[in-house]
Amino acid sequence: MLPVLFALFLQSMYGAVDLLVCGHFASSVDVSGVSTGSQIMQTVTNFITSLAMGITVLLGQQLGSGRTEETKKTVENGIRFFMLLGLVLSIVFIFGAKGVAIIMNAPEEAMDVTTDYLRICGAGSVVIVAYNLLDSIFRGIGDSKTPLITVFIACVFNIAGDLFFVAVLDMGGAGAAIATVFAQLFSVLISLWIIGKQDLSFGLELRTLKIEGSVVKHILKIGIPIALQDFLVSLSFLIVLSLINQFGVSYSAGIGVAEKVCGFLMLVPIAFMQSMAAFVAQNYGAGKYERAIRTLWYGIGLPLAFGIVMCYVAWFHGDELSSIFTKDLDVIANAHEYLKAYGIDCLETCFIFCFIGFFNGLGKTVFVMTQGIVCGIGIRIPVAWLMSHRRPVSMFDIGLSSPIATFVQMILCLLVYRRTRKQLLSEA
Repeated sequence: MLPVLFALFLQSMYGAVDLLVCGHFASSVDVSGVSTGSQIMQTVTNFITSLAMGITVLLGQQLGSGRTEETKKTVENGIRFFMLLGLVLSIVFIFGAKGVAIIMNAPEEAMDVTTDYLRICGAGSVVIVAYNLLDSIFRGIGDSKTPLITVFIACVFNIAGDLFFVAVLDMGGAGAAIATVFAQLFSVLISLWIIGKQDLSFGLELRTLKIEGSVVKHILKIGIPIALQDFLVSLSFLIVLSLINQFGVSYSAGIGVAEKVCGFLMLVPIAFMQSMAAFVAQNYGAGKYERAIRTLWYGIGLPLAFGIVMCYVAWFHGDELSSIFTKDLDVIANAHEYLKAYGIDCLETCFIFCFIGFFNGLGKTVFVMTQGIVCGIGIRIPVAWLMSHRRPVSMFDIGLSSPIATFVQMILCLLVYRRTRKQLLSEA
């Protein structure tokens, strides 16, 4: 888990550094544009990462049961399919960036910055897809250290690029986007070089572009429910962002800053979720069901302790965290109000994220998708909508939509876990 945690921390630095540099060397308009644009790109990235989880889980199960030849086919066909997906996304964003910015209710004064950020990052979708695909392959074969190395190098390039394009060349949000794409490109090239140097238990044959439908179908059977669940949860947060954007730049920039802070607050539970999925998948594939079950409860302990600390920090020191990204007092105040509600969520996510990793590792991704739809779309959005119509507008009230939805997720996961545990122990 630790290499995954550090890799996620560095990955979170991407959007955070973009916002941080714009907050200190550009205007609130740039902060708003990067806030909305990076949130959309993060949704796309989460979708790709979750879809690629189908490869991670499948590789873990295949390696656990010693099916090396199937592992080779999974990796080869996964690479071909995801590169095709990256090309499609690039085309969509190049021509549709303005439409996406309009749908997101980007403030009028920040519309051009949002569009530029989306178009530049979207054009590099092939790089973004390759970056997350290679991470999923490394983790599927039990190597969580290599992604840490590559993301560290990429983070260094991103920081240098942001300072050069934004602080030196004064390119604002567009400069931040260029720095992000180039940084991930360097990470992909380094990952490919490392793969070429490793003595893998399976060889790779990529000279042909032919995709075996049966293999991709198996990957997508696991990955689509995970991706759809993550996408709909991210979509619910985008809708909340859209609701807040209508109140102006200070609110738009405020939630952008708050979400970046939240990204760091959620690192530990997310790291456990990703690590647990791979670890449980390998034990499940090897028939070690009791060990897979124990993993869940050992995993919850550390995130819970961390969640208590983060709840305190978000509630009482959220303004200090927000001031790292901007000096605008209105933006800081709005971000802090939102973070107070998110602090409550920190106590709950230690449970829900570990449960999701556990169920993903077992291949029960349809349930993961279902609970995400029910809670993300069915609860978070209606609560946020109702709160956004209260006057005066309260970022805390709108932010409460997240812990309320997460609480319902916890109840659903506990109910399904009881039945799943009984089934596994009867088969052991």
